[in-house]
Amino acid sequence: MRKIEKRGIFCLILAALLGIGLALFCFRFVVDGGDWASYPYNRHLYNNEGVLKGGTVLDRDGDVLSTLDENGNRVYYSDATVRRATLHAVGDPAGNIGAGALTAFADKLSGYNILTGAYSPLGTGNNVYLTIDAYLNNIAYQALNGMNGTVGVYNYKTGEILCMVSTPTFDPADPPAIDPDDPAWDGVYVNRLLSANSIPGSIFKVVTLNAAIENIPDLFQRTWTCTGSVDIGGSPVTCAYAHGELNIEDALAVSCNGVFGQLAVELGGSTMQEYADAAGLTESISVDGINSSQGHFNFDGNDNQLAWAGVGQGEDTMCPINMMQYMGAIANGGRAAVPRLIHSSSTSYGLPTGIYFAHKSGKLIEESTASTIADMMHNNVIETYGQDRFPGMDICAKSGTAEVGADQTPNAWFTGFLRDEATPYAFIVLVENGGGGSSVAGTVASQVLQAAVGRAY
Repeated sequence: MRKIEKRGIFCLILAALLGIGLALFCFRFVVDGGDWASYPYNRHLYNNEGVLKGGTVLDRDGDVLSTLDENGNRVYYSDATVRRATLHAVGDPAGNIGAGALTAFADKLSGYNILTGAYSPLGTGNNVYLTIDAYLNNIAYQALNGMNGTVGVYNYKTGEILCMVSTPTFDPADPPAIDPDDPAWDGVYVNRLLSANSIPGSIFKVVTLNAAIENIPDLFQRTWTCTGSVDIGGSPVTCAYAHGELNIEDALAVSCNGVFGQLAVELGGSTMQEYADAAGLTESISVDGINSSQGHFNFDGNDNQLAWAGVGQGEDTMCPINMMQYMGAIANGGRAAVPRLIHSSSTSYGLPTGIYFAHKSGKLIEESTASTIADMMHNNVIETYGQDRFPGMDICAKSGTAEVGADQTPNAWFTGFLRDEATPYAFIVLVENGGGGSSVAGTVASQVLQAAVGRAY
């Protein structure tokens, strides 16, 4: 009798495990079925060269960026410059660019659904309309003028990414033979806006400022004298030149390393880490399922190392799109729409296949602090960068010049946002080894923003 009871219990346990396993499989099938179906080795969706057989990628205006011709070959936009400008948003034929639509949204393009699987009734797949504007991407690509880097612009109210350019790039209609050891093609398959971390330099001072405003009560009553160098922790923290007497608003406008290094040490490593985390710079953002790379900040060193970390140097690295979202949060009272890349999708005969809407981020900054920082960033433009470079814009910005090696030209950064209900755009520009943040990256930003404001999406 006892043997029968034990066997009965054992069978019940097996049945329970089977039920749990089946439930888990069904859950994963619903959640991840599209990814399984769009695996590159699925010959229902890909040919022997790994090229997606179905689906059309369009920009927000309906311009066809990639589709199939009458012979089933994948073709791209007619203009070669636009093809290069939109490569990392659309993807290459071989699927080397994992963050491109042809790879990341293969399930949506193929016509996959939970009932029919990877099956399109007309055999042509679905249409996926991206949020980007091919025209604006073209402007950004030409503004980079052959330099490596990235340009991002997004609507911090709706989350729509309007511009997403990454260089180096190539023409997907005529892919070159790329030698992986050739530095000219370094990171060519990487979307630098979404998937690459870089040293932030002085644009990180906005985070240090955020922490200082909320933790140092007399911050706005203090003054400092910058002689071009200050000893912190037994070693110098240097500026490009002596800034003289400064208050905190002046220190941000001239980007004084000495002032912000001292503030970082006074705040302490744990507080600095808390604010870098709160700003969303150390987490991965999901952009319609494409996960951004996670930033890393080390505030555990000695005082000199902490000072340099507080000005965006040392071991600091971050993903550009995370900083762009943080800029959107400053502009929007503490929270911003999470960046997204899909505007809409439909079958080849026009029926919608998905619903896409804005999702808000968590609180990245306190509303009152955001307002104060926005005013200070606008002062940067007035006092340092030049309002005439951004005609008709209520723009708030911070430049950065990030040292990346003793024998290399620094990376140039420029980030910020527009305070205008009609054009609620946050932006970021990185020019690798570009030199001055304001002069180089700021010039790229000026050209792109003027084009974006002129379009008024």
